[in-house]
Amino acid sequence: MSVQSQLKTVKKKLTDLGKQLERLGREAAKFEAASKKAAQKKATRKKAVKKTAAKKTTAKKATARKPAAKKKVAKKKAPAKKAPAKKGVTVLDKVYNAIKGSRKGVTISQLKTKTQLDSRQLSNALYKLSKKGMVYAKSRGVYVKK
Repeated sequence: MSVQSQLKTVKKKLTDLGKQLERLGREAAKFEAASKKAAQKKATRKKAVKKTAAKKTTAKKATARKPAAKKKVAKKKAPAKKAPAKKGVTVLDKVYNAIKGSRKGVTISQLKTKTQLDSRQLSNALYKLSKKGMVYAKSRGVYVKK
């Protein structure tokens, strides 16, 4: 290949690259214009919100400045202090007491009959007791006190 033909190919490639750069520049300008519009919309929304908030606060201040008529208020007696609530037997206590009474362990069906609890409550209580380390599962469905 001669130098002249190589120069022509380089020139052609440079013009193609120039066209691509121009196209990319136009796309970048479009993107920039779109982002500016979005920013302007956001700014106008913020201004509108600030204006409405300012109107609301000035309206509240105006109403708050009215002098209030003074009234004589009768003193109320302080409510009598309530006695602390009696601590009854909790679900955890029921389940733990039922398990504590047996050496070999208690099955879930036995716990249901002893405690009169439904499956969900019993399951939750066993989970909490095992997390506290008070009870462990000897085998599947059989629980023993630690």
